[in-house]
Amino acid sequence: MTDSALTLLGLALRGNNLAVGEEPVKEACKARLAWLVISADDASDNSAGRAGRMAELGGVPWVRVPWDKEALGSALGRRLCAVAALTDRGLAAAFAEKLVQADDGLRFALESLLNEKKKSRAQKKPAVPET
Repeated sequence: MTDSALTLLGLALRGNNLAVGEEPVKEACKARLAWLVISADDASDNSAGRAGRMAELGGVPWVRVPWDKEALGSALGRRLCAVAALTDRGLAAAFAEKLVQADDGLRFALESLLNEKKKSRAQKKPAVPET
């Protein structure tokens, strides 16, 4: 889980679908571009509290991820990262699914994203039109 979820965050960053740091996350939430706000496991209570308020401002879920600031930062090509926000619905749903696979206790907090993923699967059209 760890490698694939962190890889997914790296892909989101390279695709310009991840806001990293308090100010970019705040702006993404204000603009209603964020789908999921995360904070490192060892982020200070002040940083985590601000992340929670930013997520509330944007109407999106917020969770503490099971990595410290150094591991999260390393996955993003930085020294440290305490707070980030996924700005793509599909990537946020895929990341939420990986988090829930590792820790089912996060299911309640991430339920809205997990439902989005189920909904998008159900709405996909068949590859060949029915005749």
